[in-house]
Amino acid sequence: MYLYLWLGCSLPVKVGSSIFYVYTLLWVFPVIAYFATFARRIETYKKLKRIMLLPELKLRRDKIRALMAQQGIDAALITCNANLIYTFGRVISGYLYLPLNESARLFIKRPNTLEGEHIFPIRKPEQLPDLLKECGLPMPHKLMLEGDELPYVEYKRLEACFPDTEVVPYGTALIRQARSVKTEMEIELLHRSAIAHAKAYEQIPSVYKAGMTDLQLSIEVERLMRLEGCLGIFRVFGRSMEIFMGSVLAGDNAAVPSPYDFALGGKGLDPSLPGGASGNLLQPGQSVMIDLGGNFYGYMCDMSRVYSIGKLPNEAYAAHQACLDVQAAVTAMANPGIRCEELYDVAIETITKAGFADYFMGVGQKAKFIGHGIGLEINEAPVLAPRIKQELEPGMVFALEPKVVLPTIGPVGIENSWVVTADGVKKLTDAPEEIIEI
Repeated sequence: MYLYLWLGCSLPVKVGSSIFYVYTLLWVFPVIAYFATFARRIETYKKLKRIMLLPELKLRRDKIRALMAQQGIDAALITCNANLIYTFGRVISGYLYLPLNESARLFIKRPNTLEGEHIFPIRKPEQLPDLLKECGLPMPHKLMLEGDELPYVEYKRLEACFPDTEVVPYGTALIRQARSVKTEMEIELLHRSAIAHAKAYEQIPSVYKAGMTDLQLSIEVERLMRLEGCLGIFRVFGRSMEIFMGSVLAGDNAAVPSPYDFALGGKGLDPSLPGGASGNLLQPGQSVMIDLGGNFYGYMCDMSRVYSIGKLPNEAYAAHQACLDVQAAVTAMANPGIRCEELYDVAIETITKAGFADYFMGVGQKAKFIGHGIGLEINEAPVLAPRIKQELEPGMVFALEPKVVLPTIGPVGIENSWVVTADGVKKLTDAPEEIIEI
């Protein structure tokens, strides 16, 4: 038996001969060395990535510190996932302790493999005071917890760990305020997510097959998203806000009210998750709105596009154009300093003039907003809604989603992600906006 081993040229070598073992060693060792070098490079890359992230994390933490200082808060204890990603760059089980004037300390339960300066293992929160003393840190006079996110029992347990400290529940609102204006790195991550999102959407016509249900189409689109790198999880703020990867709504299912505070509802597959696709057969003359969240790098970009099963009635194309007109009117006004309520008002004025106000943002049960901030979660500040006085600032990123639901036809409209610049807004989600026939 002979093998041909590559060593500059092909040579016949008999298996079991001494020359075979020599050639084998000469071939195997370089391969092992190559993969060992590759593994070391990967580890070096991870370390460099972590080092490169440190200035970014300091920038984010300092944004929180500035808001803490305004309220006389001298430390924050952060333990909720989205806020840990924001301040540490990843999810852990544990606590990030953020003093006003000292370096942050990380106390980790899991994973137990993380090491580094200012990183310490912990089993239970009652250890925190002693660990802070070991770090040479004084007990805070005023400590901030994530009051709108922590369960009551966990909040009280953490509060009890600091009996001589004034503990305040402002953490959620304050950190969300800091997160509402994105850093350059965050905007870049959202931009990259938008590119991958659009790449998945452009393939949607290729996966539709006649006779599909809305659920089957949803599954195919979810697969496209995952193949482009979507992480799958759809992070939503609020204990009663639940959804899978997003929604595929066709025909009258788009008009079914939902208990969730999303733009549109849908019956869903089961009362335990009442939203999105219902399993109905896609019929000619129906519109299909695909609205899946683009979580590709931990940051949620948002985009909706409309497809049609064959041709739609003229009314559908007119309503869709009216939504595009709303988008144009709102984005033309969306400059730094404008109040969110003003943008909502111009949307209502534009859609009313077009004659589709009765079907705007739902039928019967209507969403009371036309846009929302996006980031680590799909529903952040700012919110484009009536009576919202918050002003746009450069660095804010929001999804604008004017939509109309037409009885017997289905949903039409548009949703794009936008970043606020110094002199207006820039669209992140670049994909065709017309109704696409499939």
